[in-house]
Order: sequence, then C-alpha cells, then structure tokens
Amino acid sequence: MRIGIVILPDQRWSDSRRRWRQAEEWGFDHAWTYDHLGWRDLVDGPWFDSVTTLTAAATVTSRIRLGTLVASPNFRHPAAFARQVTALDDVSDGRLLLGLGAGGIGFDAAVLGGETLPPRQRVDRYAEFTELLDLILREDGTTWRGDWFAAVDARNNPGCVQTPRVPFVMAANGPRSMRLVVRFGQGWVTTGPGGDDLESWWDGVAELSARMDKTLAAAGRDPGTLDRYLSLDSAPAFSLRSAQFFADQVGRAAALGFTDVVTHWPRASSWYAGDESVLVDVATRLLPELRRT
Repeated sequence: MRIGIVILPDQRWSDSRRRWRQAEEWGFDHAWTYDHLGWRDLVDGPWFDSVTTLTAAATVTSRIRLGTLVASPNFRHPAAFARQVTALDDVSDGRLLLGLGAGGIGFDAAVLGGETLPPRQRVDRYAEFTELLDLILREDGTTWRGDWFAAVDARNNPGCVQTPRVPFVMAANGPRSMRLVVRFGQGWVTTGPGGDDLESWWDGVAELSARMDKTLAAAGRDPGTLDRYLSLDSAPAFSLRSAQFFADQVGRAAALGFTDVVTHWPRASSWYAGDESVLVDVATRLLPELRRT
C-alpha cells in the first residue's frame, strides 16, 4: 500500500513550504494539491494555483511524487496544459502524477462565464480532453478537432521526462468514465459514492471496485496494470480523526484491492478539520507499517 497526502493550496508558500518538505521526510509516497480556481466555501479565502505550487514543491523535495487531484477541462485546454505538464515533469525530474477528472459544478464551472454542463456532457468533454492531452504529450505536431477542443500543430518538444508520457491518474465512478480510465489511465482514483453513513460509503466503494474489475475484464486489460487510488476523506468521517481509525481505513482499502490511499493535511476548521498531532503520530509511528499493508 502506498500512502499519499493532499496539501491544499490555501497558504502562502512561506507557510506551505515546510509541509511539502515534511511529507517527504515522513516517507509519504505521493503528495497532491487541488487543481481549482476556487473550491467550495474556501473560495473566499486564500487560494493559489496548483501548477505553480507543485513546481515550487518540486524544488524543495527530491523523492516524493507530486500530483494534481484533479485537473479538469473546466478551465483548461489540452494544448496549453500540455506545456505546463511537460515543464512540471521536467522540474520534478519525472515525479509528476497527473490526476484528471471530468470537472464538477460550482465556482470552477461558472467563473469563466460559461454554461454549467450536465453530467453526460461533462463526461463527453472529459473524454475529448483526455484523448487530446494524451496525443499532444505523446506526439509532436498534433492537429485534432472535436466537439469541445481543437489543436493545430500542437508541439510537445522536448516531451515528458517520463515516457511515453506522465502517468494519468483518472477519476471515475460511472461506467463511461471507467471505460475512459481503462483506455488511457495508469491509475484510477475514486472518491466513493457519497452518503452520510460510513458503512454505506464503504459498501459503495466495494461496488465501484467490483465495477472496475468488470470494466477491465471487458476490455481485456490486466488488472495489475492499473493502480487504484482511494480518497479516504471523501467518506463521511475524516480519516485522521485518530491514528487507529486511519490504520483501520487503510486496511479496509487494501482488502478491496486498492494500491494507494490519500488523506489530507488537517486544517484548523471547515473542510478536513482535525488535529495535526494525529498526522504526526501516523507519520512517525504507523506509516512504515501501513505501507507494508
């Protein structure tokens, strides 16, 4: 089991720097930040760009993998984003994990003045976004036109450090998105099914995992070629409410076949509110054992 942590981009770098360094020193396998222009009720507080934040994080770390959780077509175009991805992979010396998703409703979907799309159209756009981004990152001089995006002679030179491109860790819960993951993804990430009851949430996660098994089988893809990431804090209980609770949640994820879990750095209030001392306890006392789960 690999264990990752999300560090929200809601602090100035002078304060946030130590968290990225500490995550690596503790031995976390990957560290992520949210790729939003603003997020939920935190939109009125401090918020910083994900690519810039990850670039800064790459300069103060050397081992830990770094990623977006998750980038979406709500405000990104594959041709421009590919240049940022290539640069970030270069600065990090091949440590980038590119989390991708369909993009939800809310601030990101409205801030540019466009129409908020229904779920089916968001998946249509997600499919085009992923296909074109994949092409540009793999091939130099991509010309392509779809219903949502177009590119004319888009360049990728010198290409990614990781070959043939950076790994895509793709968000999916529904059948169409899962088929997209099987086609393009090196990793699958899920937030689970939602809900207010912890046991029901875990039942839903089990159903999603089984659905991915069937999707892989239908496509003839070896399940061992797809890493599986679970965002633990999408459950109706913060994973770091105690060290033992966190260990229990990691064990449940492992039993369902997940290869990776992700928690969040505790915040003082609101989303992911918790006691940072629990994180310290998990990281210094339990992390080596949990990684062997």
